[in-house]
Amino acid sequence: MYINYMGVTMSRYNKNREFLKADFSVLNSIKTDKQKGLPTPLFQKEYNHEQTLIDLPEVKKEIVFKENVFDCLNDRRSIRRYSEDSISMSQLSYLLWSTQGIQKIVNDTNTLRRVPSGGASHPFETYLIINRVEGLEEGIYRYIPLEHKLMFMYQLKNIDEAIDKAAANQPFVPNFVSKGAVIFAWSCIPYRAEYKFDITAHKKILIDVGHLCQNLYIASESIECGMCAIGIYDQKTIDAILSLDGENEFVIYMAALGRKLKF
Repeated sequence: MYINYMGVTMSRYNKNREFLKADFSVLNSIKTDKQKGLPTPLFQKEYNHEQTLIDLPEVKKEIVFKENVFDCLNDRRSIRRYSEDSISMSQLSYLLWSTQGIQKIVNDTNTLRRVPSGGASHPFETYLIINRVEGLEEGIYRYIPLEHKLMFMYQLKNIDEAIDKAAANQPFVPNFVSKGAVIFAWSCIPYRAEYKFDITAHKKILIDVGHLCQNLYIASESIECGMCAIGIYDQKTIDAILSLDGENEFVIYMAALGRKLKF
């Protein structure tokens, strides 16, 4: 136990503070699953190929309204109030392309994308809760990055109520999440990173998902949409909504996005 300069007992923070520190030297005494020659985990979660996939429009530069990256960085804010306008399929395609779209497959096992990831592990899957996207019905979707397509999973009864339950206790604007045109929910499949980095993988995973979300911030600003990252959510509720097992795959981060209000 120790006391900081304000006289506050800090011992309860110790364990999590240690997690924040780099300690990759422990890998020197560990033989990872990759080093053991075990099979490489799939870089894209399998799906039922009998399910219908929805083509996403080709991404072109013309989708961008704000081309100056300086302006995008300078104007980026967390936006929690959205208009009732829908976003277009072309805009959604661009946002997915910007965050988890696959540029290249390397050695049949790794992918290069527009976000960095330690060891090119990219341990995330993208799920979408769609409210207002032109040409799409409300419901739960999954992004299939290898083909740059959407897979419709199912409708969600009382969608606003379900979202509000999953993302309750928002401190600044209550229940803003369900007002978004689309809610991004990124799941994590930890073994994709654990395969290479064993017990040190989890710090990398958290760093990587920050890169991913920041790309969505900048991309949304470039098409005059607003978004807000969501770190406060009910784990069991959102995992259940997306039919995730909560152990080998679970939601790690969310974001609400919509058209900006015009004043």
